[in-house]
Amino acid sequence: MATPQNHLIELLPGKDRLHLLAQCEPVELILAEVLCNAGEPTLHVYFPTEGFISLVATVAGSPGVELGMVGSEGMLGAEMVLGVATSPLHALVQGQGTAWRISARAFRGELGRSASLRRQLNRYLYVVMAQQASSATCLRFHLVNQRLARWLLMSQDRAHSASFHVTQEFLAYMLGIRRVGITSAASALQRQGLIEYHRGEMTVLDRGGLEAVACSCYAADQQAYAELLR
Repeated sequence: MATPQNHLIELLPGKDRLHLLAQCEPVELILAEVLCNAGEPTLHVYFPTEGFISLVATVAGSPGVELGMVGSEGMLGAEMVLGVATSPLHALVQGQGTAWRISARAFRGELGRSASLRRQLNRYLYVVMAQQASSATCLRFHLVNQRLARWLLMSQDRAHSASFHVTQEFLAYMLGIRRVGITSAASALQRQGLIEYHRGEMTVLDRGGLEAVACSCYAADQQAYAELLR
């Protein structure tokens, strides 16, 4: 079985990739672990290889809403590319797995020495901006079942599996809606034979059908990534 990799790191030329990895350490991503809070200093940058992380915008007096997701296609700590050492979002491990972790100081050094790293991560920043714009639009204009289908597809992509663990409470939190809305939307997808959900275990049964239900935001996000980060 192939060793899990991070796509951003794999895009680098061999010499730059090896130099960056020499500054990194492998870490476990633990389910529900908080990796950083909004407004706090960025101490580490993470490049997931397995597992995935939710990026959540929080507002005083509310639980917050997910604006992005990071798996083996991306990185946590993208603000460092702009020279900003403060996290704008709350980062929560959504799917347990592994990641490469590098200190903020060492990461700044790598950005200074590698033009290839700067170029790839500048492109990734655009993808992140596009994803967050899509999420904001999705939250305002699209139906719950469309948003849920998009979220499940994004999670499956990063879990690299048709099955993953998620509770209805967590889904409601991520999508910024009441649990009753999640229950109704998930039940509808289940009746259509698109998913199976039992005791926190979600299984995608018909990916093509789920893509047909999902709003256009999912395909737009996929296209932006494919065009800029091949």
